[in-house]
Amino acid sequence: MRDRHFLSQTGLISRRGLLQRGLVAAAATGVASLPLRAFGQEPLSVAGIYTVPVEQQWVSRIHIAALAAKEAGQISYTFSENTANTDYPRVMREYAESGVKLIVGEIFGVEQEAREVVLDYPDTAFLLGSSLPADPEYPNLAVFDNYIQDASYLSGIIAGAMTETGKIGMVGGFPIPEVNRLMHAFMAGVKETRPDAEFQVSFIGSWFDPPKAKETAFAMIEGGTDLLYAERFGVSDAAQEKGILAIGNVIDTQAEYPDTVVASAIWHFEPTLQAALANIAAGTFKADDYGLFSFMKEGGCSLAPLGTFDGKVPQGALDLVAEKEAAIKAGSFVVEIDDTEPTSV
Repeated sequence: MRDRHFLSQTGLISRRGLLQRGLVAAAATGVASLPLRAFGQEPLSVAGIYTVPVEQQWVSRIHIAALAAKEAGQISYTFSENTANTDYPRVMREYAESGVKLIVGEIFGVEQEAREVVLDYPDTAFLLGSSLPADPEYPNLAVFDNYIQDASYLSGIIAGAMTETGKIGMVGGFPIPEVNRLMHAFMAGVKETRPDAEFQVSFIGSWFDPPKAKETAFAMIEGGTDLLYAERFGVSDAAQEKGILAIGNVIDTQAEYPDTVVASAIWHFEPTLQAALANIAAGTFKADDYGLFSFMKEGGCSLAPLGTFDGKVPQGALDLVAEKEAAIKAGSFVVEIDDTEPTSV
C-alpha cells in the first residue's frame, strides 16, 4: 500500500530531491554501516504511516532512517503519506492485517483511536510518535518524540551571534510539546550570546502550509526581525526573499538556501529505529519510551555543518558551541526540557 497524493505547492519536487540527498548524507555519516541481516533471515516487514508528505521535516527523518535500514537489508519497507487523522486507524488496521511486523508513524492527532487498534493486533509492534507516555496496558506500543533540544540550543548560540538587531522571529506549526521544547531550547541558546534578544513567536496551525508560514514570516520581518527560526517550511523562503538569515529545524536545508540558512538542528531517527529493531529481534519489544534516543549523547541529533557560513560565524560563538556540545555528550550539561507554550518576549 502506498498513497501518493502529490501536492502542487512550489518546491515539493525539489524537496523530494532534498530528501534523497539526505539519505545519501546519512549514509556518509554512518548509516551505511548498519548491521546487515543474518544470512538466510528475511528482512522484517515495516510500514510507515504519515499524515503529511515524506518531505515534511519531521516525517522525512523517519523515512530516511527506514530507507537506510532497507538498503542495509534489515527491513522491507512500504509507506502511506498524506493520511488524514480520520483515516489513520483504518490504515493501521490494513497494514496489520497484511502481516506487517512493525508499524512506524505519528499519532499526535489520533492518540486514543490508535491505541484501540494496537490492542487488536498484539503480534504487531507499533513505534509511534506520541505526546503521551508509554503505557503497559498497550504492551506492543512504544512511543517516541524528537527530543532534539540539545541541537536546538546549540543553533540558538549561533543565532544570537548572527543577529544584528537582536529581534528574532519564530514560526511554528502548533504549540505542542515537541515544538515548544525546541523553541525554548533555541531561545535559551540565543540568550547565551545575545542576552538582550527579543522574540516574536507565532504558530500557523498546520504542519504543512508553506504559503502561510511564509506570510507569517513576512509580517515578522516587517516588524523588524532580522533572523528567523524556521520550524516550518516556507519560513526560509521568506528570509531568502528579504535578505535576512534563518535557522533550520530537524533537516539541513543549507544547500537549498546557501545565503540564508546559517545553521540547523538535525534529528537522526536511526538510533530510535535501530533500538526498536534490536528489541523486536530479541523478543523484548514492549511499551517503552524511545525519546531518549533523540538526545545528542545517543547520536539522535546534531548541529548541521555551517556550509557556506563557515568562517562567517564569530569564533567566540563557535568556541562556546564546541564547549557546550562536549559537555552535553559527557552529561555534565543538560539542556532544559520546557514543554510549555513559548510566548513573544
